Amino acid sequence: MEISQLHWRPCNRADFVFDLQLFAGDDKTEEPTAKKRADAKKKGQVGRSTDMNAAFVLLMGFFIIKLLWENIYHSIAAYTTYIFSHLNQPVDTENIIRIFIGIIELLAQTALPIMIAIMAIGLAINFFQVGLNFNTEAIGFKLDKLNPINGFGRIFSKRSLMELVKSLMKIAIIGFFLYDFLIDHLMEMPQFIYFDLPTSLAQISDIIFKMAFEVIGVIMIVGFMDYAYQKWQTTQDLKMSKQEVKDEMKQSEGDPQIKGKIKQKQRQMAMSRMMQEVPKADVIVTNPTHFAVALKYEKGMVAPQIVAKGQDLVARRIKEIANENRVPIVENKPLARALYASTQVGDMVPAELYQAVAEVLAYVYRLKQRRRA
Repeated sequence: MEISQLHWRPCNRADFVFDLQLFAGDDKTEEPTAKKRADAKKKGQVGRSTDMNAAFVLLMGFFIIKLLWENIYHSIAAYTTYIFSHLNQPVDTENIIRIFIGIIELLAQTALPIMIAIMAIGLAINFFQVGLNFNTEAIGFKLDKLNPINGFGRIFSKRSLMELVKSLMKIAIIGFFLYDFLIDHLMEMPQFIYFDLPTSLAQISDIIFKMAFEVIGVIMIVGFMDYAYQKWQTTQDLKMSKQEVKDEMKQSEGDPQIKGKIKQKQRQMAMSRMMQEVPKADVIVTNPTHFAVALKYEKGMVAPQIVAKGQDLVARRIKEIANENRVPIVENKPLARALYASTQVGDMVPAELYQAVAEVLAYVYRLKQRRRA
């Protein structure tokens, strides 16, 4: 084919229109609704930090140990002395039971207060993070957990990678503080061999408590940062697409189209009931074309009642029904506008309009008397 045979033909731009919405996908850009958060909470999907739990549990544990250290030391020392002073006794059932009971009593004196304090602080921190949320769904048996493909997906997921990075950072930070602390106190340890046992234990316990509280302080800072991250990550995981929000609204409040039809039907029924009251009215006050308000007054009423009102087409229909049923129609522009604007169907006439309405009703009653005469 020769070049001269090629002809350039302008292309139709409409054939190359890009619809960027085709590439947008179903992005989860909307904040989770209250229902979404409540459902996730029932499933145990809440923002909580195990590091914060660990920090407060360690803090409470070491604080109670430090507080009761003297009693714990003397109790253990006394029982150890007792055991070694009775080694020459025969091994029989009675002595074994006595030793076992002594161990139980020692644990009750030393370990039980620590365990109770740790349990209390653990429950308190859990309540602080997630509130009262007891459910068994998170620990329930699920077959998909045995699926190796899903397992690999969880292992190599973005969340798992982030948890690995966090763990390495925590190890590095805590390791640095431990190293820095031990370097400062390493030279003090060899001289403990020159002290007696109680003095050496007192010195060692001081170093251990200082190191523990320093590390716990670091873990607590990490825990608060992790708690903030977990709350943020949970919100990100629960984010919804616009379609999901619409679907939830439909489920919780009903389909907008159905609701619209129901409201339309309710309006029609209300209009029908209102029109049925027009023949019972004593007078129709009109604008004359734009507004119409039907008034009814019976003996015993505090004030005349609005039984129907309407504007434009509805006003025209009210007047047609009034003419068919020989209900008087009185033109009073200010009164018609005031009644339409300040009242609803079923309301009594406002006190400020008593005089004007009374004049209209008096005119209508006089008109009826003339017709009878």
